[in-house]
Amino acid sequence: MRFLAARSRFLLIALLGVALSALAGCGGTDAGANTAPATVKEITVTISGRTVAPPPSRIDVAKGQKVRITVTSDVADVAHVHGYDKAADLKPGAAGTIEFVADQSGLFEVETHDQELQLFQLLVR
Repeated sequence: MRFLAARSRFLLIALLGVALSALAGCGGTDAGANTAPATVKEITVTISGRTVAPPPSRIDVAKGQKVRITVTSDVADVAHVHGYDKAADLKPGAAGTIEFVADQSGLFEVETHDQELQLFQLLVR
């Protein structure tokens, strides 16, 4: 009889431990679950003679991450992040900066208006 009572207590404690672990892992009050990534994604682009460097590519960022795009151009233009409607005026030889939190999932074109150059695609997931 004692053996059964001890075994029952052990099983009860084990089940309680599993239940508490499951609750802790299901979101509950986990303080870090809804916070944005701490790092800033720095993206630097240079335009010279209508050539984009580095060449246009797809850049991944985490949803909620802060993004800082710095563009330097040899001619006046506007750099624009479609979908976020964020832009920076570009003056010849001076860096223009766009900063925002990537809070929308999807694929977004980053382009210039006047020269119609694709700078890169921003993939937020």
